[in-house]
Amino acid sequence: IRTALVSTNSVSQGESVANLWKPLFADGVHIDFAYRTFRWDSEAKSKAHVHCVIIGFSTAVNPAERRIYSGERYQVAKNINGYLLDGDNVFIESRNKPLCNVPEIGIGNKPIDGGFYLFEKEEMEDFIKKEPASKKYFRPWYGAREFINRKPRYCLWLGDCSPFELRTMPMCLERVKAVKEYRLNSPSAGTVKLADKPTRFHVENMPKDCYIVIPEASSEKRRYIPIGFMTPDILCSNLVKIIPNASLYHFGILTSNIHMAWVRAVCGRLKSDYRYSKDVVYNNFPWPTPTEQQKAKIEQTAQAILDARALYPDCSLADLYDELTMPPEL
Repeated sequence: IRTALVSTNSVSQGESVANLWKPLFADGVHIDFAYRTFRWDSEAKSKAHVHCVIIGFSTAVNPAERRIYSGERYQVAKNINGYLLDGDNVFIESRNKPLCNVPEIGIGNKPIDGGFYLFEKEEMEDFIKKEPASKKYFRPWYGAREFINRKPRYCLWLGDCSPFELRTMPMCLERVKAVKEYRLNSPSAGTVKLADKPTRFHVENMPKDCYIVIPEASSEKRRYIPIGFMTPDILCSNLVKIIPNASLYHFGILTSNIHMAWVRAVCGRLKSDYRYSKDVVYNNFPWPTPTEQQKAKIEQTAQAILDARALYPDCSLADLYDELTMPPEL
């Protein structure tokens, strides 16, 4: 028989492609036609939007014409692979380490603190006014949203605070107590155990030198995912990926149109927005092997990107990477 599946678009993205389609293709299944991602509006008053695909498949004799639909248009394909592209049946599977000799990527910090260590700017200023000694323990805090919009929150990082000094700051001590109680009340045994160290985070990733930041989620409307450098005094959350020991060369490759094409092809999605992953996107990316002259050119271009951004200090990365407002220098 020939049949078709209506699904959320996750079946043609990220890790799901190899998990679902590799065994099916091995059993002789092939895709006859596909409607790529479209938004399906429900009839409910709340108007929930679901991002869907339709995939026709069979083990029958190949159809005379395989079609890939995008909106009202379609293209005739020789073969439709699991990513719903006209191409060979290649599967990008999860990898623990990078394919090439490049710095490893990881997530930022994951506090599991119930929000007690995180502050908006005004909240931090009010806290410091009441407890001035706490000022040196506040660090800028960036997740994907804060990074793209250049609007940091602030984190009270007490992991380096001595017990004696902590006892001299009653308001900070109250925060520590609140975090401990929050963790003790968790249904997760691992989180309960973490209550033994209430000033520490569940995941701590604080590079000693400058590092690259890649937002985990970014709008599909951007041609480039905004990527940048952070200094070691800044803390990042687990909603971004960070690459310690990365150079201008690495930044140049990751910001390139080639890398963005790779991301669009293999990444998972949140609705239709990009979800940048460690094991599928970064660790499988085939890095080039440039000559020293080519590498120098890439580094010059990477610096030019940073210089172009610096011309607009009042702009967020959301402003700079909007297709309608992107400055010509960038």
